[in-house]
Amino acid sequence: MRPSPPARLAGVLTPLGWGTLAGSVALYAAGFALGYPEPVVLATGGLLALAAALAWTAPRPRLEVRREVMPLKVPRGDAAVAVLNVVNLGRRGLSGLRAQDRIGASEHTVDLPRLPKGGVRTVSYPLPTDVRGEIPVGPLLLVRADPFGLTRRVRSYGSPVTLLVRPRTVALPVPPSGKAHHLEGPTSDGAPSGTVTFHTLREYVVGDDLRHVHWRSSARTGTLMVRQLIDASLPTTTVVLDTRDLTELAVDAAASVALAAARAGFPVRLLTGDGPVPDVKDPESVLDRLALVRAGTEGVTEPLRLARGGGSLVLVTVDPEEAGRAAGARRRFDRVICVYVGPGGPVAVPGVRVLPVDSLDALPLTWGAR
Repeated sequence: MRPSPPARLAGVLTPLGWGTLAGSVALYAAGFALGYPEPVVLATGGLLALAAALAWTAPRPRLEVRREVMPLKVPRGDAAVAVLNVVNLGRRGLSGLRAQDRIGASEHTVDLPRLPKGGVRTVSYPLPTDVRGEIPVGPLLLVRADPFGLTRRVRSYGSPVTLLVRPRTVALPVPPSGKAHHLEGPTSDGAPSGTVTFHTLREYVVGDDLRHVHWRSSARTGTLMVRQLIDASLPTTTVVLDTRDLTELAVDAAASVALAAARAGFPVRLLTGDGPVPDVKDPESVLDRLALVRAGTEGVTEPLRLARGGGSLVLVTVDPEEAGRAAGARRRFDRVICVYVGPGGPVAVPGVRVLPVDSLDALPLTWGAR
């Protein structure tokens, strides 16, 4: 159903345009009622200005518009920009263009210089990265207004994209875990493939060994499936993040520990008070999942009790009492480390190596100390 003329005008006239229209109608009425020609002349001028403004903004410009967010994933506090590229494909020059891009809950406006025929304009603007999480960018709107500000037309280009702000990290060595007793079999998809223990079936990707293709499953599903074989003896690093009174330092520390193990090819488990963090398979997934972690109300007592043993346990917390509870898991893990990011001095816990950390830059020094 096509909108009625008043409805179409509602999306075109600015408040100044509506005021001009109302004033012109009032002047026409007054001129005819009183018999004076001057108000009629003024009203005619106002309507002619409106007609010219509508004619200015009515043609749909032929534009090629592309907005890119670079990079799409960025550590918290690092630079990210949106790059807007506009090409005029029409036969006439264009002026009065303004780009409006929604960034999270705010809106960014950029005035574009005049675009001659075949002209190209490229502008960039920074994106906020001080808050961890997903930041929607878009939709991108191009607004064209007449020189008098009486009319404006808004057209949407492209689709919204999402900027993912990840935790900051520092380089750490993999925590030594002593003897690993992984008799229960494989525990992670992130362990190196190609060894002797069958873990699961997954879709074929370029580079997989064709000797691992599972032909029966491939025939049944219609998709080429391969056996994923992992080394069950690799030590697992279990990272438990206390999300009560969550701080960015705690998330950054947990991300640094988990990333060190994942980059070394060791299996990683991430736990919070709400339970396991799913789909942690590689370094990228570690950062992606921790980018979305939010403060919770549950402690980590239950996750610590249920955590599968073996390898290293690293607890990141602001609560000294939780650091003490980590000692209860000492007999199930080869090594237990508590990264304490709360206030106060060191927290002594028998059987647990406690690392007090007051900044992310201090973590590598404390981590490597003996």
